[in-house]
Amino acid sequence: MTTLVFGHKSPDTDSTGSPVIWAWYLSEVKGIPATAMLLGEPNTEAAFMLRHWDLPKPDLLGDLAPDTPVVIVDTNNPAELPATVNEARIEGIIDHHMLVGGLKTRSPIDITIRPLACTATIMHDLIGDDLARAPRGIKGAMLSCILSDTLEFRSPTTTPHDRAVAESLAADLGVAIPDLAAAMFAAKSDVSAFSDAELLRMDSKEYSVAGRELRVSVLETTAPQVVLDRKYSLMRSMEGVAAEDGADQVLLFIVDILREEATLLVPNDLVKSLAEASFGVSVSGDTVTLPGVMSRKKQILPALRF
Repeated sequence: MTTLVFGHKSPDTDSTGSPVIWAWYLSEVKGIPATAMLLGEPNTEAAFMLRHWDLPKPDLLGDLAPDTPVVIVDTNNPAELPATVNEARIEGIIDHHMLVGGLKTRSPIDITIRPLACTATIMHDLIGDDLARAPRGIKGAMLSCILSDTLEFRSPTTTPHDRAVAESLAADLGVAIPDLAAAMFAAKSDVSAFSDAELLRMDSKEYSVAGRELRVSVLETTAPQVVLDRKYSLMRSMEGVAAEDGADQVLLFIVDILREEATLLVPNDLVKSLAEASFGVSVSGDTVTLPGVMSRKKQILPALRF
């Protein structure tokens, strides 16, 4: 039976590329038939990565049948996975996020969770010398995932090991990191085709704070003004998205990759009080700038409080 490899809903570059990488490794190195899957349409940067490295887009996962063998990558949070995931046969988890809990397995499995910036960095280490057998596209996907998750080494989640792995891959591929990263970020910044609701869900995590359910969304861009020009319609759409998703509030952080700062939209007093309590700022309008804030995992989620 084919093992399905997938990441989280609203797949970004790491959650699109890592399933492709690991499915290749299982199939071609370990001799275990495996297929990469997606839980949603990839974002514009992830789609660019697939085109740039001539990789086929994985199919979208429909119903996850009971007893299906699966490997979960780039998440361990049941809220970001199919509702029936615990009925599947989970055979492995590879992740770089905090341990959430709630997944159930039938027997002991291989779990690798490491404090690195990117799942693909972990896969690089797990694959080891067998990476020499990988086709160019697999190595390119690995490099792209690392550059995306580290924001070309700007993110505070970046470790020296992430950077060393990326530089080694780039040298092997004959790729200039600044050129590839610039093309990726340009693709990520093109959000013209997306509705407000799609933007609010594009790179989003569910998170609970003081009994309130939040959808914490991040848009990483080199052209923040393009998103800020839509702030009024985005704030109007937040209430509907929250209601549809069972959340009390949607938070949207617009991360300026080049200026290395985030702008939080402030549609109401609830978000105003959260921003002031969480980041020690004074909010006087419908946005607030947070200098140096770039990482949801390391700087935003741990800070949130009312």
